[in-house]
Amino acid sequence: MYIYDQYDHEILKQRVAQFRDQMQRFLAGEIDPEEFRPLRLQNGLYIQRLAPMLRINVPYGMLNSRQLRRLAHITRHYDKGYCHVSTRQNIQINWPDLTEVPDILAELAEVEMHCTQSSGDCIRNITSDQFAGVTQDEIVDPRPYCEIIRQWSSFHPEFAFLPRKFKIAITGSEQDRAAIQVHDIGLQVVRNDAGDVGFKVYVGGGLGRTPVIGSLIRDFVPQEQILSYLEAILRIYNQLGRRDNKFKARIKILVRALGPEAFAQKVEQEFEHLKNDNNTLTQEEIARAKSFFTEPAYETLDDAKIQAEVEQHASETLAFSKWLQRNVRAHRVAGYASVTLSLKPTGVAPGDITDRQLEIIADLADSYSFGEVRTTHEQNIVLADVKKADLFELWQKAKQAGFATPNIGTLTDIICCPGGDFCSLANAKSIPIAEAIQRQFDDLDYVYDLGNLDLNISGCMNACGHHHVGHIGILGVDKKGAEFYQVQLGGNAANDASLGNVLGPSFGAEEMPEVIQKIIDVYVENRTEEEQFIDTYRRLGTKPFKERVYAKAS
Repeated sequence: MYIYDQYDHEILKQRVAQFRDQMQRFLAGEIDPEEFRPLRLQNGLYIQRLAPMLRINVPYGMLNSRQLRRLAHITRHYDKGYCHVSTRQNIQINWPDLTEVPDILAELAEVEMHCTQSSGDCIRNITSDQFAGVTQDEIVDPRPYCEIIRQWSSFHPEFAFLPRKFKIAITGSEQDRAAIQVHDIGLQVVRNDAGDVGFKVYVGGGLGRTPVIGSLIRDFVPQEQILSYLEAILRIYNQLGRRDNKFKARIKILVRALGPEAFAQKVEQEFEHLKNDNNTLTQEEIARAKSFFTEPAYETLDDAKIQAEVEQHASETLAFSKWLQRNVRAHRVAGYASVTLSLKPTGVAPGDITDRQLEIIADLADSYSFGEVRTTHEQNIVLADVKKADLFELWQKAKQAGFATPNIGTLTDIICCPGGDFCSLANAKSIPIAEAIQRQFDDLDYVYDLGNLDLNISGCMNACGHHHVGHIGILGVDKKGAEFYQVQLGGNAANDASLGNVLGPSFGAEEMPEVIQKIIDVYVENRTEEEQFIDTYRRLGTKPFKERVYAKAS
């Protein structure tokens, strides 16, 4: 993973000192709240329902064990002993004291972490596939390009105050695990017929009040020119994006207003002026970025022999067998596997992790995965490089720490925003709904039989829980001061991205487990042998689900 150089360290040092001064002047009444707002936001500081919230960047989801231990220390000494993994791979702490935030930033800087541009109307954390570099379906490792774009976008003077927040996601695999089509810019690293590396570019995706699937505006941008092309997109947005109405300020609104083709033409015109400028990447610069993502010291292993041993353990221990099926993924290197540690045991807010658990994960990373982990879009943690021979031992330790719930990719692996328990924008609570649904579906054999199924929950229209692209999406709404929940079906964040359709009128909190059960019943009764939930829904449409859910009791 990328190691900060002397320039990075000096920039962070200056940034911390700058914000410390700004905080002191704000607390002294020398800066009014409106002036302070953009300053705190570009340092990741929100004012939430009950306390400040600090969002810590995790570029492309990568953390090392030293950083995990520092996060544990911060949550223990500056917060209430836990933190939250967000859907954009960041870490959030929900109870910092305002006066101590500069101290937290200083502690983060010591381990090459920061909160810079984790919020505000700027280019935010660059996200990617949690299996980048290790997955068998990878075309090109996207992480070097993530780092190049992170460096380019950090403190970019032209894009510090965009019309609205801006999010970029990158994948380098055949299967999109970074939800690139619902980001302001989505990039897929590809190779053309000549074998040259470049990017397929999607623009104008996003969720929130106006959910939109991004438009493909270019099939191939050579890797050397990707920064110039991104700059062209951002310039058009900065010039033409609306600033009079924050609800219409995102680039998706501009792309839709102009039309994807007209928007692409404007980008191409701007790109013509930029494509041979100082942003052009040299082979030396690309090689420099790649040098930070070299292979770990993999051993040459007898995969067949080790796999037989793993299967023997699985035949003797049913729980281990289930964990293998759901939480362990094939690796491109023989004898290795990638393991997802579930942060979704029933009774725990999805994505929450304690200070002690952070330390345990750091220990597991040091022992089994070259000292590195990845956060995921689904709010879990990945150990990317585990020897298959260590899987049984790792499972035993993960089980003791509460990370071995074998539910990855299932109905109970719920994506969920913090909702009304924390967020000042939320219309309704999300966490209790997630727990109630998990308890409704507590039979793992039944859950496994349902196959892969994404259930996403958001507490408001800002869609931090990505409910629009859940196979089943739940949105908290306010009805005259009471909390209700709207259900959507048919969303998908993968290659064939789609937005969910509203099922009908909303439901009370106490109704939600039974509503989801009825939806699942329709699926089970109508699916073919090969169909997943999303396939059955697309074949049947909304009608049979709606009829079942809203049927009056006889």
